[in-house]
Amino acid sequence: MSSKRHSILPAVSAGPKPPVQFSSSITIAESALLTGTNLITISSESVIHPRAKLDSLAGRITIGRRCVVHERTMIGAIGTSGKVTEQAVTLGDYATVEVAASIEAGNTIIGEGTTVGVGSKVGAGAVIGKHCTLTPHTEVPAGEVIPDFTVIYSNGTRRIDKRGVADLKNKGQARQIDVLRRMIPTNPAKFA
Repeated sequence: MSSKRHSILPAVSAGPKPPVQFSSSITIAESALLTGTNLITISSESVIHPRAKLDSLAGRITIGRRCVVHERTMIGAIGTSGKVTEQAVTLGDYATVEVAASIEAGNTIIGEGTTVGVGSKVGAGAVIGKHCTLTPHTEVPAGEVIPDFTVIYSNGTRRIDKRGVADLKNKGQARQIDVLRRMIPTNPAKFA
């Protein structure tokens, strides 16, 4: 009998195996799910948690340097229109996508240093500026453009973050990645 804890979630069905381009320094859990037909690129020192799903069926996915994609996230979801056309998702350097967040495909851009909060949803074609914060359960409609340093709350309230802590956040993210690299077993070759 194994002492390993098993997930109570149902097994996730896998689709086609996508072409991938990984930096040699990424950390990607073996239970992450990569599907689709378009290229998935993950840059140096980024971390993909267990049960994160990257679906490149609608278009390529590019994840920048030192990004963290948490468990049960969905990057590259097909939007409510259901159209499957060549539409990308791009995460800038130091971006964080927290637990159960969803980012729809549609030339969607998440800017450098932006945090997409727990359970948040970013619609197809939205462009989120640099160093923005989407608090938990925030929804950004399809096609919306959010200026740099904007904080959006789940009730729709917005403000500009004038604290000037972008560099501190990036340093904190780098330290978090160092810890995660030791905690998450990785096997990028499984996805090649």
